[in-house]
Amino acid sequence: MTTGFYTHADCTLHEMGADHPECPQRLAAIEDRLIAAQIAPWLERHDDAPQASIEALERAHSALYVADLRQRGDFEQGHEWIDADTMMNPHTWQAALRAAGAAIAATDAVIDGHLHNAFCSIRPPGHHATREQAMGFCFFGNVAIAARHALDVRGLERVAIIDFDVHHGNGTEDIFRDDARVLMVSFFQHPFYPNTPLVQAPNLLNVPVPAYTKGDEVRRIVAEQWLPRLRAFAPQMLFISAGFDAHREDDLGQMGLVEADYAWMTRQLVDFAEMQCEGRIVSCLEGGYNLSALGRSVAEHVRVLAGLD
Repeated sequence: MTTGFYTHADCTLHEMGADHPECPQRLAAIEDRLIAAQIAPWLERHDDAPQASIEALERAHSALYVADLRQRGDFEQGHEWIDADTMMNPHTWQAALRAAGAAIAATDAVIDGHLHNAFCSIRPPGHHATREQAMGFCFFGNVAIAARHALDVRGLERVAIIDFDVHHGNGTEDIFRDDARVLMVSFFQHPFYPNTPLVQAPNLLNVPVPAYTKGDEVRRIVAEQWLPRLRAFAPQMLFISAGFDAHREDDLGQMGLVEADYAWMTRQLVDFAEMQCEGRIVSCLEGGYNLSALGRSVAEHVRVLAGLD
C-alpha cells in the first residue's frame, strides 16, 4: 500500500496576520508529528505540487469569480480583506493554485495506480468556498476541483466526498447539490459557522450535531448513516475533506473528538474503499487549529491510510 503525501512550499507563504488561526505553522506541525511518529519514511513525498490551471478551477467555480479573485490578489504588500475572517496577501493566489493543484495531481496518481491513496497537506483550505464566493479561510474548493477533475477529465462516473470538519462544508454543498454523480456525506456542529440553511437533496447526507458531541455519537453516525448511503451509491473513488477542528482541544469548535476517533473513521473509509473502489482515496486538509491536536490527529489519519495501524 503506497500512500502519497502532497504539499508545496508556496502553501506556507499565504498568511492572514500574526494572530490568525489559519496559519502557516499548521503545515509545520503536521510535518513534525509525522516525523516524530515515524510515519514520514513510509510516505511517497511529492513536495512539488503543480499549479492548478484556470480551466481546472472553473470546473467548480464560475469564470467571473476566478478572474475577480486573481485580480484582487495582484498586489505587492499588505492584505486584502475578502470577508470578516478571510484575507489575501501577495502570495495567496499562488498558494491557492498549489493547493488545488496538489489535489488534482494526487487524484491523477491514484487513478493511474501509481499510488494507493494520498494525503494533501495544503492550505488555504477549501470546503467553504462556494461557486461564486471565498469565505471561511477558503478561496478554492480543493476537494471539489479534484472531484470534478476525476469526473470530467478522468471519466469516473460516481465519486463520494466525506467531510468531517467541525464546520459545515457549505461550499462543497453549493457546488455539488445538483450533481447526481457526487454523494456528499458529513457531520458538523450546528448551529455554528457558516450558519447556512440545512439543505435536503438526494445526493447530500449532511448530519448536524450539537456542541459537545463526542466520538461515540460520531461513530454511530458513520456506521448507521454514512456507510449505508455510501454502499448504496457505490462510488468509484473517495475524496475526504479532512478537517480536524472537531477535536476536543480545538478552540474553533466545540465538539469532543480525539485522535482515536479520526483513526476509527479513517479505518471505516479505507475498508469501504478497498471493497468498493480499489482503495482509491484522496484526502485534503481542511480545518484544525490547535497545532498539537492537529499534528497528532493527522498522524493517526495518515497512519491508517498508509496501512501502518
